[in-house]
Amino acid sequence: MHGPELSDTAVVEETQSSHALHAKISAAVAASALATACGGGGGGGPAAATGPGTTPTTPGGFSYPGATTDEEAARFLLQAQFSASDADIAAVRSRGYAPWLAEQMAAPASMPGFDWLNLRGYGVVNSATSYYDNSYPGDYMIWNQLMTSSDAVRKRIALALSEFFVVSLTGLDFSWRSYAIAAWWDMLSANAFGNFRNLLQDVTLNPAMGYYLNTKGNLKENVATGRAPDENYGREVMQLFTLGLYLLNTDGTDKRDGNGNKQETYTQSDITNIARVFTGWDFDQTQNVTTVEPVSGRTIPNTVFTRIPMRLNPANHSTLAATFLGTTVPANTDGVTALKTALDTLFNHPNVGPFFGKQMIQRLVTSNPSPAYVARVASAFNNNGAGVRGDLSAVFKAVLLDDEARGPAGLSQTGFGKLREPMLRLVQWGRTFGITSARGSWKIGDLSDPATRLGQSPLRSPSVFNFFRPGYVPPSTALSATQTPAPEFQLVNESSVGGYLNAMQTTIRSGIFVNAPDLPQSTSNATNGYDITAAYTAELALVTDATALVKRLNLLLCAGQMSAANQTLIVTALNATAVTASSTDSAKRDRVGAAVLLVMASSEYLIQK
Repeated sequence: MHGPELSDTAVVEETQSSHALHAKISAAVAASALATACGGGGGGGPAAATGPGTTPTTPGGFSYPGATTDEEAARFLLQAQFSASDADIAAVRSRGYAPWLAEQMAAPASMPGFDWLNLRGYGVVNSATSYYDNSYPGDYMIWNQLMTSSDAVRKRIALALSEFFVVSLTGLDFSWRSYAIAAWWDMLSANAFGNFRNLLQDVTLNPAMGYYLNTKGNLKENVATGRAPDENYGREVMQLFTLGLYLLNTDGTDKRDGNGNKQETYTQSDITNIARVFTGWDFDQTQNVTTVEPVSGRTIPNTVFTRIPMRLNPANHSTLAATFLGTTVPANTDGVTALKTALDTLFNHPNVGPFFGKQMIQRLVTSNPSPAYVARVASAFNNNGAGVRGDLSAVFKAVLLDDEARGPAGLSQTGFGKLREPMLRLVQWGRTFGITSARGSWKIGDLSDPATRLGQSPLRSPSVFNFFRPGYVPPSTALSATQTPAPEFQLVNESSVGGYLNAMQTTIRSGIFVNAPDLPQSTSNATNGYDITAAYTAELALVTDATALVKRLNLLLCAGQMSAANQTLIVTALNATAVTASSTDSAKRDRVGAAVLLVMASSEYLIQK
């Protein structure tokens, strides 16, 4: 994102200079947010609270069935999806939490990202564009999905899943990689409210995952050459996607042996053996139709292989017996049966419910859920109330409707809440203020650079370990003394703080600068300009009343959690520059832009509770 910066008057040169704002946000992120918003945890956080939600409720026995205020509705919406609109707030208050959520889960899925790429012409084989060798269409695709999809709850859950089952566009290097990441995203979206067992199989056989963690083309052992099956996926499917490193109680706490030591969930032998199951699989090219690119002479496959499961080549599959996690796949078992046995074994392991459930709580609600909260979510995973294990709709209902998520106690607890991820801040801004792409380009690229952009971009994790680890504890802080996790703070440093402010300052006021919005390819022409902009319709209607404007932003962006003192500070800063009904449109947009930026720079916004 680039282009002219917000005018000096927008950030007001009196009481809130640009330098002061940078200092304020640095302090908020590095000190205030860490010390007061994510502190506590095991001892002084939600686990130690009293009142509703601190003891397990019976299935479906939630103490807070509906929102009694707009602020409560907005708080729920900002956890369940990306943004809160006036219409959504009214709908949640009218229907209640569970009925509204059930409606969203039952709503039809919106256009898949794969189809959007086709609609934009990214499947064309042409040496001038080389879409088959480029990753940028994948960035445009995912930003379009997050900013515009009508099924926002499904897409919010899919984004959370993408940070648990990680494939990164950065690590894909084969033909039609953008289509592969779109097919990966569409698979997560399709499974968002399905069953974890089905999702696990789709993840395992997905072409993007096959390439990313080396299942694609993984060959059986060869005694003559000393070759052994690649163990990458076999290790990560246990460590990251199902079990974790240590045995867990249902409430997510570590199981201990008689000497008080943690117990490992698997051994190197388990990795070596289960790796045999993941041999023989490769891209399915049975539906391939090739095109010879006339200029380069290259033979290019079509895109179909990127969206269908990998196919077994029995000749490359290990026929050795495989013993892992107390299960044995007998020698000479066919590859499909062996895979089923392995995935069933992983799925039924008692660690999966608390391991997966806790991380979904972290992604959607709070970094430090109480053991009781984790236990309730894990119990929903283990049994949805009808004897079904792994029902993801039941899991996410348990996460979002739990008393710990909905009750007011967390609002005053220093151990409750989480840092909003930078990519979520941008999506919230776009959805809240009516973002549109005039020519349908949605050319928002890779925003991973922390110095000049957001420091995070969807489906662009630097490794399979996600953007941050679930147990990350910021060093040299009050949290390090108590070993209290604050995962998203692994993204925070001096560069990322300044980069976020600079990127958002321009974006909020002017929109996103796009090269050649009339063309799908990455190029530049006479039509360069701000193709992606926010409408600010309701905000411009309030622009002459700074108090009313800030009050609205507090509701939609912060769910009403900004202190009166900070609201007054922002109002004072805005009023340092007079804006009247007769002011220019530019001056009015300066004020709206400054108001949004100041709210989105505050610690009470950055920490979501």
